[in-house]
Amino acid sequence: MPRCLRRSAAAVSLLLLAAAAGQAQPRSREDCEAAHPASWGRAGKDVPWVPTFDAVALAMLSMAQVTPQDLVLDLGAGDGKIAIAAAKPPYGARATGIEYDADLAKLAACLVQVEGVADKVRIVEGDIFKEDFGDATVVTMYLLPHINLCVRHRLLALKPGTRVVSHQYSMAEWKPDQSVQIQGRDVHLWVVPARVDGVWDFQDSQGTPFTIDLRQTFGALSGEIARAGVPQALVSGTVHGLELRFSFDAGGVVASFSGTVRGGEITGLLRMGTAARTATGRLRGALRGGAWAAMPPDCGRYYDR
Repeated sequence: MPRCLRRSAAAVSLLLLAAAAGQAQPRSREDCEAAHPASWGRAGKDVPWVPTFDAVALAMLSMAQVTPQDLVLDLGAGDGKIAIAAAKPPYGARATGIEYDADLAKLAACLVQVEGVADKVRIVEGDIFKEDFGDATVVTMYLLPHINLCVRHRLLALKPGTRVVSHQYSMAEWKPDQSVQIQGRDVHLWVVPARVDGVWDFQDSQGTPFTIDLRQTFGALSGEIARAGVPQALVSGTVHGLELRFSFDAGGVVASFSGTVRGGEITGLLRMGTAARTATGRLRGALRGGAWAAMPPDCGRYYDR
């Protein structure tokens, strides 16, 4: 074959290959589903795949008050629906979806491309028991009750104020801060509490010292306050993210404290009757550990595999 014809044939072959590649590029959800078929109820390693209804996915993100400043982590991402929705208006967040099933992960990654959110969404083919939860500020999940319990300790270790939303299933003793029903499905919201279980030495704006011994179980607080050497039991104590509140009886007068936790320091306002004073407390020694924040003993099998 003459050299010019060989060159022409090669050029035509390259054009045909480019055209075929262009035609093979998925352009719609239908293209992605055809390339990576997956059926409802598909068996998974720990959880079967049942897609979350659109209205439920949007309700989860709205309950968590997702904004463009958030990093949403979806555990068991399936087809990537929640991660994709988180990246779109009105939320505009960055999102990562972790999916163990290789075919579902490919489907999700394909849908991320055709939905035009590849600059905001990352799909990780991985195991939620082994992947790092990183700097997530919102965690979404549609797992199973015992799986929820086995990731609970990792959720509690996230930055205080992180919002956690679960479709359908709760987390036993860790009671949700809010629950709603959407299209017959339960949606639960938690806010990760700051860790405050320990002894705190305070001083108010008038120089009066007092000590608070806080006992924590999830977001509930108990303990006692010692003023002038006289201990008094705390009542109605809570910690919600970084916000801490409690009250106590100050000689027949209801006293209350509301403040903010910043690592080893708590600052806030102490009210006794009509009087109010600012107060600052510092942690004495180390925080106490709590069984409530530990991994349940029967969950080790998921992490040891």
